[in-house]
Amino acid sequence: MFKKINEEDSQKNLKLMLLSASVLVGLFIYTLIKSDSAMEGGSYYLGIGFLLLLMFLSFYLQKYKNKIRQIIPKNKYQDDFEQSLDKSKDSNFNQYEASNITASTSDVTFADVAGISSVKEELEEVVDFLNNPQKYKEFNVSLPKGVLLVGPPGVGKTLIARAVAGEANVPFFYQSGASFVHIYVGMGAKRVKELFLKAKAQAPSIIFIDEIDAIGKSRGVGSNDERESTLNELLTQMDGFDGESGVMVVGATNKIEVLDEALLRAGRFDRRVFLKLPSLDDRKKIIQLYCKNKKIEIDIEKLALNTSGFNSASLATLINEALLSMIKRKSKLISDDDIEYAKQKVQYGKQQLNILCHDEKDVLATYQASKAFIIKQKVSLFDEGIKDDDCMYPSKTKLKNKIKENLAGSVGLETIKKEKYLVFQSEIDLAYKIANDMQDKYKMINNADELILKIKDELKVEIIENLQEILSFKQTLIKEEVIVF
Repeated sequence: MFKKINEEDSQKNLKLMLLSASVLVGLFIYTLIKSDSAMEGGSYYLGIGFLLLLMFLSFYLQKYKNKIRQIIPKNKYQDDFEQSLDKSKDSNFNQYEASNITASTSDVTFADVAGISSVKEELEEVVDFLNNPQKYKEFNVSLPKGVLLVGPPGVGKTLIARAVAGEANVPFFYQSGASFVHIYVGMGAKRVKELFLKAKAQAPSIIFIDEIDAIGKSRGVGSNDERESTLNELLTQMDGFDGESGVMVVGATNKIEVLDEALLRAGRFDRRVFLKLPSLDDRKKIIQLYCKNKKIEIDIEKLALNTSGFNSASLATLINEALLSMIKRKSKLISDDDIEYAKQKVQYGKQQLNILCHDEKDVLATYQASKAFIIKQKVSLFDEGIKDDDCMYPSKTKLKNKIKENLAGSVGLETIKKEKYLVFQSEIDLAYKIANDMQDKYKMINNADELILKIKDELKVEIIENLQEILSFKQTLIKEEVIVF
């Protein structure tokens, strides 16, 4: 396809050169015939000689264009791409050839993304890899091939990928995982191949695959030949291109646990960046960013405090709805009334169906404070799950501690509030799973239910004995939304 276009352009350029030279030679000859004085000046003969040379050069280029094309060096990836298009003759190729995979340039930078201070250092390193590869090649350091962004919906994974591309000032190829899923078997794999060839042809560049779990699910789970062939091609491409290709693959997912192990191994997605719901301080920065260059009469600190559980997308929608309310009022200032109107209008996701009221925030803070006291790790108000320190040979004591850590929040809440609450179902499920595995698979205990009851009793005693410290943790979480040990 590209070869055909290049040949047509070359033919047009050569014909235009030949026509221009012929016309100019004709004009000079006409001038010489009509003007005797022209014969006295050497500049005319010099001009004619130059134009004759131009005509000769045009004829020469036309005659030997194929040999000249072979001498001119080409980008090897561009050549590979042309050959792959020429070789493909199957009946479905028209869809493949007409695909809309194109590079875009990003004008988003880190200055346009707030609330990513915890991961910014890692991302800046990725930008440096793309901008200054020689700095690392001097020491035989292999550049990371892939970066996986993991986090709940709405935390800005796509925006962060665009910011990396904007900071590095490189072409940005955006594709969603679903775009590789086709009716025809093999079309997804061809699309993956085309994507990588185009990215290599414009290296350094970034490939961003959003919702990568659409094609990256573990093979054998919900078997699908088309999806598996697409995943195999993605694995081959990521394993096949070397670190000097200048292509960085950035993937985004909400469900890292469903991804195929081969996709997560070293040499493919070398780095993982975990994104969380913004903290109180992050929300302040995000609101300030969205209110930039807008006239406001709202208390940003108070708004940040009252938007617990909001992700950056929810905050953007909130400010946008407030602006629409302001326009309807024919005002030029965003007021508290506009914010309240926006809160009623905006529809939030599963975890943000309603803005947390004071009582709900108190319940969540009590749960997380109890958990923080037991695990002695950094805990944010909306953190779900506990960081696992993958132990290859866990002992019985180690497994019991894991059960204790996962039950700490619910037991603490029940002990302090004198009532049972359901906060994070996943932590309770994990505690019971470990206990059942200890009974059925590991044969470490005789009765899982008895172990659970025993651990709950131990937790109640420990929480009552340290109640004041836990309540202090709770107040810190309500005010700052994070506890750091």
